[in-house]
Order: sequence, then structure tokens, then C-alpha cells
Amino acid sequence: MELHDALARRHMVRAYRADPIDADVLERVLGAAVAAPSAGNTGGFDLIVLEGPEQTARYWDTTLAPERRAGFPWPGLLDAPVLVVVCVDPGAYVERYGEPDKVHTGLGAAGDDWPVPYWFVDGGMAIMALLLAATDAGLGALFFGIFGHEPALAAELGVPAGRRLAGTIALGHPAPDRPSRSGTRGRRDPAAIVHRGTWGGPRANG
Repeated sequence: MELHDALARRHMVRAYRADPIDADVLERVLGAAVAAPSAGNTGGFDLIVLEGPEQTARYWDTTLAPERRAGFPWPGLLDAPVLVVVCVDPGAYVERYGEPDKVHTGLGAAGDDWPVPYWFVDGGMAIMALLLAATDAGLGALFFGIFGHEPALAAELGVPAGRRLAGTIALGHPAPDRPSRSGTRGRRDPAAIVHRGTWGGPRANG
């Protein structure tokens, strides 16, 4: 699939068949995330892959209590055969930028010195690479946040102290589903997004 086609076809899938993903396909999709760029080539992110009903049940038992499931609007999401939790490591960036070739940046002392937390930027690039690779492989995928469940999930999955959970990606073969309200909004016109030279300058097609 051409990149342009993958970008056009990619959308968030909220219902899945329980069929497992072929191992070679899953490794190829995960490999796309591993190949994503990172600041200073730090590579400060990890992927926790939960595969099969026993492993994914641990996720849902931690983040979606059974008594809340009856009213959950996306029950088909719980059938996704694979969940990928994306972890980022702020400390790895501080350490990397304290090395001789980066120390001049002044970012090697503490995470608070970073005006933009690039661990989340890099995590987002890995997530997008994974979403596009899933589309290319004919899979459905959904990125969603962890929010207030982060401490409990990190403990359940044995995530080392100091790491942050950027979010989760569900992967699997799509099942029939109703569209979300967000999906009906459509996408912004590129002409309203691209500013040339300065904010409010000539638009993309101006």
C-alpha cells in the first residue's frame, strides 16, 4: 500500500473480531514503531504487548471495572486480540542529553528543564508509525488514553518507576461497528491549517 493510501484509509476502529493476528504480521507492525525517530536517537520508549484473552483481560480488569462494562459504549473493543501499551522514559532523555555531544543543550540535568517533553513527542511518532503499519497490513487499530488508571496499570504490568504510559493501541481484525461522534466531524481543510511564512500569511492554496 502506498503511504498516501495508508494515510487516507487510516481510522480508529472500536470493534474487533477475536481472531488472533498472524505472528509475522504482528512483528512487522511492531517493527514499524521500533523504527520511529527519536530525539538524539535516544529510543526512550518501550512497548508492552498483551496478546490473547488472558493477557488482555488483565488490562481491562485494571482499567474498566466489570460493573462499568454494561454501559460501556464500545463493547467490541474488549474483543481486540492485541493491546500495545506505549511506555516512555523521561530519564533516558535526560541521560542522553547529558552525554558529551548533547551537554551543550542544557537538557541533561532534569526533565523539568525540557520546555517540550520530547519523550511524549517520540512516543507519539512511534504510535503513528504503528497505526499506519496496521492499516498497511489490513488490520484495524485504535489509540486511546489511560488517564487516571496509569498508576494501577503500571503496577499491574510491572513498569519500572519513572516511566510514563503514553497510551494504548488496540489491534485486530475489524468487526462491524457504529461510528463515533468524533469520526463524524471530518477533518480540517488543509487550506485552513497550513500557514506560509507567518501565522495568518498566505494559505496552502492562496
